[in-house]
Amino acid sequence: MQKQNSIVEVKNVRHFYRKGSGGDFLVLDDINFTLYEDEIVCLLGRSGAGKSTLLRSISGLVHPTEGTISLQNIPIAGPREGIAMVFQRFALFPWLTVLENVELGLEAQQVDPLERHRRAIKAIDLIGLDGNENAFPRELSGGMQQRVGLARALVVKPFLLLMDEPFSELDVLTAEILRADLLDLWIEGQLTIKSILMVTHNIEEAVLMADRILIFGSNPGRIIAEINVSMPRPRNRLAPDFRALVDSIYEKMTSKDTRPPSKDSFFPGTGIGMVLLPISTNILQGFMETLFTVYNGKADLPELAVTLSLDTDEILHIAETLQLFRFCELDGADVHLTNKGKEFSGGDIDQRKKLFRDHLQSYVPLAARIRSVLDERRDHIAPISRFRDEIEDYMPEEAAEETMRAVISWGRYAELFTYNEQTGKFYLE
Repeated sequence: MQKQNSIVEVKNVRHFYRKGSGGDFLVLDDINFTLYEDEIVCLLGRSGAGKSTLLRSISGLVHPTEGTISLQNIPIAGPREGIAMVFQRFALFPWLTVLENVELGLEAQQVDPLERHRRAIKAIDLIGLDGNENAFPRELSGGMQQRVGLARALVVKPFLLLMDEPFSELDVLTAEILRADLLDLWIEGQLTIKSILMVTHNIEEAVLMADRILIFGSNPGRIIAEINVSMPRPRNRLAPDFRALVDSIYEKMTSKDTRPPSKDSFFPGTGIGMVLLPISTNILQGFMETLFTVYNGKADLPELAVTLSLDTDEILHIAETLQLFRFCELDGADVHLTNKGKEFSGGDIDQRKKLFRDHLQSYVPLAARIRSVLDERRDHIAPISRFRDEIEDYMPEEAAEETMRAVISWGRYAELFTYNEQTGKFYLE
């Protein structure tokens, strides 16, 4: 694709957030890219990779700690005209009709009421909601509500459209239809928009939509790969080149980043500083059982994601958690059960619990630490604050909360220890 004039330039952007216990942690590190006219670019990566923070920085709602962001060669210092944003949640005012919700942006710009009405009606017709002007959001399906959000963005005639996971709250069919409709409007030139920048963690969505994909790594968020998508539209999910690109992106997202960590960043993965996600043992067991019974112990991640109705984020988090437990191994875009994973999948309830308990103590240092402290104390009781305060030295407060929830859930299932929500204390079984 021939590059035209630049719409957005991001140079050396870094962004820090304050930790609850003091100090900073790095969310975005050394972000550099240019968004050009006549292209759709997708920011693809896991949840927590800083993609939404970057999008809000480009919109002017957030100011980066370091670096510059320019819109048409003018540095962004706050919200600017010409930019519109569509959010993950519909963000409609429930007491306003469809027409009134769409008119809001024009009202803020003090557009004449008659012109405001004319433009809003035109935008509503454009996105396929003709006849619903006087309906309230509660009367509309999720897909129709997101169409209202899109009309509200388009009515102000932006040249840059920012989209933050706009289809993630919709069912699969509705999301597919709305994506296709937006692409049709883009291809047919019915929009004033010169460029679209969209955040997603859905690999297939990125390949369907984008001219270019920027893959983000996590902790801190950083661009680890850039991919040009040259396939003509409309794109066929089943085409060999489409599937090959999806597999290639899975490989990039599961590969280990060998870049030395920034001194300002937190890199979970060692000791009790390992960030954990509270994935239920039922989901972990179901994943392994499907792999064991349906795929004979080995599967292609994209295919498995379809079978289990999981998005990219979900399937990678599950697979990586099982890899931590040494029940699975990731190999590019494939996942396979280890011998212990097969033993777990073929075992009865007691065998599974014992195996899970052994691996929890061996491979999750925080769980082993909790059990060790409980064993050492005469009353075999310890407050959660004893461990939460310790891990907050390694990770943000929200990550610490999720990590504690994960260990509590897994410890209960394994009968390694128990936890009382009311007292906020751990006990031995």
